[in-house]
Amino acid sequence: YRELEIVRDSIKNDLTQLVSEYDSLQYQNDTIAARLVEANEMIEQLKYERRLNYNRLRAYEKEVGTLRSVMKQYLRQIDSLNHLNKKLINENVSYRKEISSANLRAERAEEKASELKNKVQQGAIVRARDIMLVALNAKGNPVSRVRTAATLRVDFTLNANELATPGNRTVYVRITSPDGYILSTEQTPTFEFEGGKLSYSASREVDYQGKEVELSIYLNDVTGYVKGIYTVEAYTEASLLGTTELMLR
Repeated sequence: YRELEIVRDSIKNDLTQLVSEYDSLQYQNDTIAARLVEANEMIEQLKYERRLNYNRLRAYEKEVGTLRSVMKQYLRQIDSLNHLNKKLINENVSYRKEISSANLRAERAEEKASELKNKVQQGAIVRARDIMLVALNAKGNPVSRVRTAATLRVDFTLNANELATPGNRTVYVRITSPDGYILSTEQTPTFEFEGGKLSYSASREVDYQGKEVELSIYLNDVTGYVKGIYTVEAYTEASLLGTTELMLR
């Protein structure tokens, strides 16, 4: 009988360990929960078992073996799920890196496209050279003295530019007197430039076809010239073409 008690106690220990292992799984599964209840019931039965025999104990041992087999099966499933989870996490990280890399390449491509567009836009701007401001007398001859000046003329050349869009362009000139005023008519006309409005002295429309254009713009109907330095700025609505100065004595 003492040998039977030893076997019984061994089965109880195995069951207690199984209960602890089942409980440590902390896994929401109805089958595991049922097996846990079954193991606890067997422990209670063994506590109060009074009729010990080898057949009865072998039945308990068989049931313990079944419980342990189920335990191992679920442990393998959990281990497999853990491996699968790690694989999915690694794949997710890899996909995120690929997406991040693709987004970075797209951003760089967009930046390069924007940079190229800006370069093309800058290259398409019409520019001018040889800007000159000339004072003329009543006969249209160049003069350098205020008392003989009747009008002002701005001469310059629009540079050739094959990238520029052909068509009509309006060229504006702003002539500033020595005392800081823009010479203009009484209406003081303005044009749009870089989101604002600028007053101008005179303007002229030009048919620009990508080739050089020489032109002159006259400022008439202005009187009261004073001695000093006159400054001229030439514009289109897209850009400042250039500046120059003239000294009238």
